[in-house]
Amino acid sequence: MHRVERGEAVEPESSINFADWETLARTLTGKRLELLRQLHRQPTASVRALAMALRRDYSNVHADVQALTEAGLIERSEDGGLRAEYDGIQTRIAL
Repeated sequence: MHRVERGEAVEPESSINFADWETLARTLTGKRLELLRQLHRQPTASVRALAMALRRDYSNVHADVQALTEAGLIERSEDGGLRAEYDGIQTRIAL
């Protein structure tokens, strides 16, 4: 709020909602978090390049990229590039 008052540009925060804990846990596996961290550090030109950087099988990385893209956690450019341009993921679980 203070940044807006000073006239600074502020990116709106976005949120992604999961239906339940089980869906979140299936979507954000350890390997997928590793993949997101890699894309955050270094956006990648293709799934193949990402698989090579992670030293993982292409088909597994492709499936992970597809799931994370559908969840809204990976952005794909028109030329096929992949990126995760956010600094963190926060969770809030209602009881």
